Amino acid sequence: MTRTEAVDRIVELATGPAPTQVVTLGVEMAMYAQRDARFRSLVARAALSLCDTVGILLASRVRGGPLRERVTGVDIIPQLAERSAQGAGLRLYLFGGAPGVAERAASELQRRYPGVAIAGARDGFFAPPQGATIAASIASSGANVLLVGLGSPKQEYWLDDFLTTTRCGVGIGVGGSFDVLAGVVPRAPRVWQQAGLEWLYRLIKEPSRWRRQLALPRFAFAATREAMALRGNRPR
Repeated sequence: MTRTEAVDRIVELATGPAPTQVVTLGVEMAMYAQRDARFRSLVARAALSLCDTVGILLASRVRGGPLRERVTGVDIIPQLAERSAQGAGLRLYLFGGAPGVAERAASELQRRYPGVAIAGARDGFFAPPQGATIAASIASSGANVLLVGLGSPKQEYWLDDFLTTTRCGVGIGVGGSFDVLAGVVPRAPRVWQQAGLEWLYRLIKEPSRWRRQLALPRFAFAATREAMALRGNRPR
């Protein structure tokens, strides 16, 4: 899906009859799914699995896949806020990040999109036994779009466990999007984004991420091997 098509679908899911999870899939998540059966099943069951990183997009193109563009959490949140402000019936809840970050991100969305319905916001610091209490609080807020920025796979597992309790029509794992919206972490300039180097910009700004980036060469090897195997199996 394109970004616009994905947002259209999320709007439908938000007002649908059953809670559904949306995954914004990146390279690290794809590699984690290789070794974790529960996570692999969760991704397979998601209503939408969106292309969050350039690595996924390139792998799709190498094997002749259908992906057309990246659809990241940090890009779809403003579009959902805009749809809410336009009267699409979306009520957003922001859950995750350090203390105060989700609230700042919510305030920024309200500044950019007057009339957006923000049902609530809270940080992602909690003990595991609090999960059910937090879900009940979200349910009482009247939200139907739950944006969860706890990092992967924690955010996907939390949604798998508690999305039904929240009564939200759709739950989306958005990683560190609140940090960007709140201005805590700068997003890569557009030229870096267009060049597919947003990952490198973040690594320069946050060198502590280097361990996570080790998934990139492993993914590149696995994707190339798979593409070659598929080509070898095609009838001549």
